[in-house]
Amino acid sequence: MSRTILFITPPYHCGVVEVAGHWMPLGLVYLAAAARRAGWTPMIYDAMTKRHEHAQIRERIKELNPDCVATTAITPTFPDCLELLRNAKDVLPDVITIMGGVHPTFMFKDILQESPDVVDYIVRGEGEETLEELLRCIAQDNDPEDVRGLSFPRESEILYTPSRKFAKSIEMAHDEWDLLDWNDYTYFVIPKSRLAVVSTSRGCSFSCTFCSQQKFWEQSWRSRGPGLAADEILNLQKKYGANVFLITDEYPTQDQDRWEAFLDRLIFAKFDGYLLIETRAADIVRDAHLMAKYRKAGVIHIYIGLEATDQQTLDTINKELVLDESKECLRLIREHGMVSETAFVLGFPWETPETIAATLKLSQEYDPDFAHYLAITPWPYADIYEEMRPHIRDFDYRKYNLIDPVIKPENMTLEEVDRAIVNCYRDFYMGKLPQIAKDPDPFRKHYLLVSMRLIMRSSFLKKKMGNLGTIPAEVDRMLKRLGIKSEEAKKKAVCPIKH
Repeated sequence: MSRTILFITPPYHCGVVEVAGHWMPLGLVYLAAAARRAGWTPMIYDAMTKRHEHAQIRERIKELNPDCVATTAITPTFPDCLELLRNAKDVLPDVITIMGGVHPTFMFKDILQESPDVVDYIVRGEGEETLEELLRCIAQDNDPEDVRGLSFPRESEILYTPSRKFAKSIEMAHDEWDLLDWNDYTYFVIPKSRLAVVSTSRGCSFSCTFCSQQKFWEQSWRSRGPGLAADEILNLQKKYGANVFLITDEYPTQDQDRWEAFLDRLIFAKFDGYLLIETRAADIVRDAHLMAKYRKAGVIHIYIGLEATDQQTLDTINKELVLDESKECLRLIREHGMVSETAFVLGFPWETPETIAATLKLSQEYDPDFAHYLAITPWPYADIYEEMRPHIRDFDYRKYNLIDPVIKPENMTLEEVDRAIVNCYRDFYMGKLPQIAKDPDPFRKHYLLVSMRLIMRSSFLKKKMGNLGTIPAEVDRMLKRLGIKSEEAKKKAVCPIKH
């Protein structure tokens, strides 16, 4: 009888990401495949998406009675991941607990020093091969010291084995999608949608100082074959009915030839779905002659990491971006019937109300379809951390989410930064409504207006806005005048004109 491992997502919610949809935990699908290869029986419990709280998670752990409970953490989810494992130990004293992800990879010493009775093993770095070897080791009652990429407590010490090299291949042949509850995953912007999450590459070769991903992947980049990556999308559509796909890659377009071959494969297969991607502004400008292929292959929404509207700030965070590229990139996306999204980072130590007002004004001039105004967040392992450390005023990791300010500028309070961020959201989106109403593209117009409703009705913004006024009600009135249907009608509607 094989042993069982239960992978659980933490019950953490911060608002912005969940406004648009319910996203499946792709990493746990890959880890479940590793567990099966090791001879274990995996289960995936997406407590985050189901919006279960810790008490419900405790009961589920007790009911399933696994031999092992595993979770992955980024910095803001880490406290809830730790509580999750603590509850597992309380409910099942003999259960083995494993934690992986970006935050534990770099902060394993702190975690194991403070919670040696909660976390049995930390998997550092890329997790699949390490987890597979660890589970084989546990099943055979062997010493885990021989498994690369591990950290774990032993008596009064913290042992950490040599780091594991990244896997040579990330083709990721697996069939663990059946472990997910597919009815949970939807993209709210597209009516009657089923949302899947896929990966076609890993890593990023750039060195932005605030970024955790380039540090986690050691500025490396590896890709899957374009045919295999495209075929996975086609198979998930056929088998599970997915019609919206988020490509989670930090940088899917790095290899232009590979990316074009990926688009060509989807076009040849007459893919009838939607793709959401993230990439760099320079690559969109580079691919100006391929924009028609982007759209024909199903790309409808492109997130571009601009981060700032002045070259000095871009250079400070080592963004390697030229402002003129940003404007041209956004123009190209709109011209080809796709939707652009970007973010601007605020709250640096040198920030003032005047610099934030200037960022808002320039972001309006750039005119992306969606803009996010994020608080600079110093991950405790990021290159920018030591520079920002003297200015940190809040050390609650739950707030290290790009939404809650934790750095105090020299000439502003944290409350003033928080209020300024909300004002940026309000002023940007109120200014966008008349423009959206005149958009001649029916797909973009419908997509943008439905998204606007979701943004303005989000509990995140309502909570943040507090006494700023009746902005959500005002937006609703404007949306009704512009022809957006009622909530009930939206559920039965279809999104017009895909390609």
